[in-house]
Amino acid sequence: MKVMLCAPPNWTPTMPHLALPTLTAYLRAHGVSVIQRDLNLELFDTLLTQQYLRESVVRLRDQFSGRPEGHHAPGSPPAERVRWALQQGPLLANQVEQAKRVIRSEAFFDGPVGLRAFQTVAACLEIASLPYYPATLHLQSYQAAIPVDSSRSLLQGVRDTRHNMFIDLYRRTILPEIEREAPDIVGISIPSMPQMLAAMTLAHLVKESAKESGRQCHVTVGGPHVSMLREQIAKTPAIFQLIDSAVIFDGEVPLLHLAEALDGRGELDDVPNLIYRKDDQIRVTARKVPEKISNLPLPDFDGLPLDRYLAPRLVLPLMTARGCYFGKCAFCNVGYGESETFSQLRAEQLADQMQALHERYGVRHIFFSDEAVTPRNLKNLSAILPQRNLELHWGGCARFEKVFTRELLEQMQRGGCRMILFGLESASQPIIDLMVKGTELEHMSRILRESAGAGIWNHTFLFFGFPGESIADAQQTVNFLYAHKEYVHSAALGTFLMERDSPAHRFPQSYNVKRIIEEPDKDLAIYFDYEVESGMDDHMAELVEGHFLNTLPDKPYPQFYVSDVFRFLYASHLNEQKLPFSPWLAAETTSA
Repeated sequence: MKVMLCAPPNWTPTMPHLALPTLTAYLRAHGVSVIQRDLNLELFDTLLTQQYLRESVVRLRDQFSGRPEGHHAPGSPPAERVRWALQQGPLLANQVEQAKRVIRSEAFFDGPVGLRAFQTVAACLEIASLPYYPATLHLQSYQAAIPVDSSRSLLQGVRDTRHNMFIDLYRRTILPEIEREAPDIVGISIPSMPQMLAAMTLAHLVKESAKESGRQCHVTVGGPHVSMLREQIAKTPAIFQLIDSAVIFDGEVPLLHLAEALDGRGELDDVPNLIYRKDDQIRVTARKVPEKISNLPLPDFDGLPLDRYLAPRLVLPLMTARGCYFGKCAFCNVGYGESETFSQLRAEQLADQMQALHERYGVRHIFFSDEAVTPRNLKNLSAILPQRNLELHWGGCARFEKVFTRELLEQMQRGGCRMILFGLESASQPIIDLMVKGTELEHMSRILRESAGAGIWNHTFLFFGFPGESIADAQQTVNFLYAHKEYVHSAALGTFLMERDSPAHRFPQSYNVKRIIEEPDKDLAIYFDYEVESGMDDHMAELVEGHFLNTLPDKPYPQFYVSDVFRFLYASHLNEQKLPFSPWLAAETTSA
């Protein structure tokens, strides 16, 4: 039995996603042959080559250069962008591979050098996207030409060579290898909605290839996005034109049982957490008890091209826990509408895993991918690592818990903590309470000051427009940020999203929501429009966000702020160089 696990685009190609190494470790520990492929990274690596960029320029010239001056055909890219691409494309094609080398080296931390490389990569991605306009690919996102939350659109999109760049890319890269390796199962992980078209395109092409060659290959999908859509998938038989099954929630045990069943050692009906079609009926098997994280082996990154990620230093992800130890925030769908389960590694186990990754892969930077690391683990881990003489740098998400004292934060910094990502969300206490955040402004203020004082990079998440939030509430958040601008080093902001299975979605009447709008065509939706009883609507929230963004000071080297990995490594670099962190809301004057 051979399994090939694939991570499709688009995910930021700065470190591996943890899904594949976790599944790979479990399957290999049980004797299953596994090939894991980070197709997201491979796609970027293929696009960002001289050859591909030259081909993109030729494709653009063939498609659009013959248009009359001033003519703009519906669905075609803006003429000025086509002219720019045709003029600059050959030059950028000659520069792109050197730009990748810079991003993968310490030269990235040289502000002007790193910026030129980053700008080159961004421009090349635009050129590679233009032939498939209006679809666009960036380092951080992919916008499909179709609505990917519609099964009807997906069924069309996976065959649309005009707008779907993944068809050509897969035929160049992964499909020949799948035909050569002939896996019994191809498993595709889908953590987020922007990966949906790429994932389903791969599924379609694999099934078509197997059919043409007469091979048997079972195509299954899984991951958080699939778990969110479990009820919708079971009601959408058309999806099973593209896939054979879907694994929901934790996938280690179900995927192993699926492999055994397909090998003749069991029945599909006995595979837990599975949705599949049998005799023209969609079947949903029984849910298993969620696996405790302490029962899982160390994630296995063997087989991934760890030297090709677009980051100046290798960063590997780890989980300290499964689930969220708080799990009550009204805007968050952790648990996907089912009873939340939480299990965590002890700090000693976590330190063992970090040490093993360091010894096996030479990694010195670990990013915890948890919803929020518990204060107990942060405290104990930061005491253990120095005792083992492990000079590892790490970062991750945490809540503004009052137990974060100055002494603890200083201990964490000495133990290798270089960045904390805090869920601020709002600085209006009534809105914080309405969100059921369980945090208090008094502690948020103190922790930001003391964390920055300890030498930790503070990143904050915030958004405008939670139902019931007024303009005055939003202004309190802005005022708080400026009052603490010396202690906030970066931030991710946006507007409230009504996400499937969040408490606000499940119990709208409790959160100032008059009506949730569900569009029949969007049968795979995870985000919904809504009407509020009071406060800002979504349009006003977007105006507030836009106005605030327009007031932000320019950063001379914005490349350091575009992803969690870049921010984390930049903080680590500045710490090593004994250089201060620049406040997010102040013009940057320190040279990188």
